[in-house]
Amino acid sequence: MRPLLVLCVLLAGGGAAADGDAGNSKKESMRAEKAARPSVRRILAPDQTARLCPVSLRNVWTNEVLPVDPAHPPAQSVIDRFLRCHFTNQATGMDPRLLPVALTAAAKFKTAVIEVISGYRAPKYNLMLRKKGHEVGRDSQHPMGHALDFRLPGLPTKTLLRFVRALKQGGVGYYPHSAFVHADVGRVRFWKGN
Repeated sequence: MRPLLVLCVLLAGGGAAADGDAGNSKKESMRAEKAARPSVRRILAPDQTARLCPVSLRNVWTNEVLPVDPAHPPAQSVIDRFLRCHFTNQATGMDPRLLPVALTAAAKFKTAVIEVISGYRAPKYNLMLRKKGHEVGRDSQHPMGHALDFRLPGLPTKTLLRFVRALKQGGVGYYPHSAFVHADVGRVRFWKGN
């Protein structure tokens, strides 16, 4: 459905002097002309409103917030920096297919916040997590910039899991105790962690 354009005519305040009047300054004429011009306001159909509303990504480790307008997403370099490894502060080129997965989920469930648990993980940090016994895959997609762990506040993790799995865009991990979903752009596969 295409957006509707609605023209609204703004009426000038009463009693404007005629253009030829000596008491009418150039500034007043310009104000009257501007007030008489129709303004254009974009009205969206209800189903389009959710898609175009700004969403905020919130990194749970750094407490940084990145507002994202799905119609005009930020530059990839901004996204890469936001999704950097919180442990080493290193960034890498994140796969551009990841953010749309989270944004699509946010639009579907009409939420304005996406909490990012993990984007890029430096290989050094990934190895440290493995050695400490955390649930980190040996061939994790995070050090390649191909994975995103996220949740939508207030939405049950199982509901988010079902939605992301239905997209069939790559690997999907379910972590019910940590309350997040892992999405990557590797081969399609599913697993359950803690």
